[in-house]
Amino acid sequence: MKTDSSSGFATLEPEDDAVEIIFDGRTYTVPRGSNLAAALLVAGISPFRTTPVSGAPRAPYCMMGACFDCLVVIDGVTVQACMTEVREGLEVSRAGTGEAV
Repeated sequence: MKTDSSSGFATLEPEDDAVEIIFDGRTYTVPRGSNLAAALLVAGISPFRTTPVSGAPRAPYCMMGACFDCLVVIDGVTVQACMTEVREGLEVSRAGTGEAV
């Protein structure tokens, strides 16, 4: 995976089993089977969404499914990126404000 040096994150997985995913219309190459939230952070993507009340930016915080700050939309369903495994052809977009889980 190509690391965005400004993200402050780096991948430890080998790049030989990489797949392409789409986030907000842009294609990224990430390790197959990796944690989606981690892969997006390594790619330099942040924030993932904004809060419904104030519009404050949110990105992964707990990385274990407790905080819901990493919400994204996959196939029209709002999910937690930290609880999602990367697979080929995944189409992800930022969760809008006020999305129900």
